[in-house]
Formats: sequence, structure tokens, C-alpha cells
Amino acid sequence: MAEFEMAEFLGSISDVVRPGPARPVVVHAAELETLPADQVHNPTTLSIAGKLPTATFEIFRQTIPPGLSSDMQRHHHETVHFVISGRGHSEVEDETAGWATGDFIYTPPWTWHRHYNDSAEEPVEFLTIENSRLLNLLGVGRRQSAGLCTVDEARRTCHD
Repeated sequence: MAEFEMAEFLGSISDVVRPGPARPVVVHAAELETLPADQVHNPTTLSIAGKLPTATFEIFRQTIPPGLSSDMQRHHHETVHFVISGRGHSEVEDETAGWATGDFIYTPPWTWHRHYNDSAEEPVEFLTIENSRLLNLLGVGRRQSAGLCTVDEARRTCHD
């Protein structure tokens, strides 16, 4: 693995974003790239706005189908979900909190968490923002999934 140099990293971040086909200022909804199901590890759909010229954070549109949930997971990056539509609840370690349209959900680094759609009829839509790109550039990004299990089950089966 190449050694990380802070000066080189900071020097690579442009002061000006030059619009163009590879780095557009706008990515339209129809241009979002849906991640393949084998990369998601749960019944949600993740669409990435990957062509936006962000250097340190990633943006997704996430859909949780009616009555389903994401997987129990943890990762080194921070995540904020903005609830575009729907209602549900999240488990973050030993805490459970409900949420609805217009709310924000914060997931701290390396905490077991899972998000649930409480509706049997309507999907949940999130705008998901995470600083995973920065951590991956620094070589410290890590993600772990325990599948569709409880926090206690994840703690028993997945070790640091």
C-alpha cells in the first residue's frame, strides 16, 4: 500500500470545480447509478450520485421497501440519513429511535445499526450522506455487515 501524504492529498483537491461530462455540477435523478444487489447485502436499493465532484463524501438515494429493513452493519465512517419520505425506526447500538419524513438520522462511526421501514404499504426514501470517500482515501475505511440480525447477535458473531 502506498504511503499517505497529507500535502499531496490536500494539493489534489481543486479550489474550483470545472464542470464537464466526467464531473458534472448536477446529476439528475435518472442518472443515479444503482449499486448491484450483491454489493448491498440487504433488501434496500442504493443509488449513488457517483459522478458528483465530491472528494471526501459519498451521496446515495436509499429505498427501503415496505415492511423491510437494512442489514445490521457498522463502518468507520459517519453517516447522516435525511428522510425524504416514509416513517420507521432505527437501532443504533442499544438505542431505538423513531423517525418520519423530514427527520435526520445520525449514525456514529463503528456502531452497530439497522434502519426499519414501519409501513406495510409505502417505501422509505433516504438521502444518505457519508464521509466514506475521505476515510477510504486515508486508507482507514472499513465496513462490516452481520446480516438481518439483532445488535446482540451481531456483537456475538462479529468481532473487531
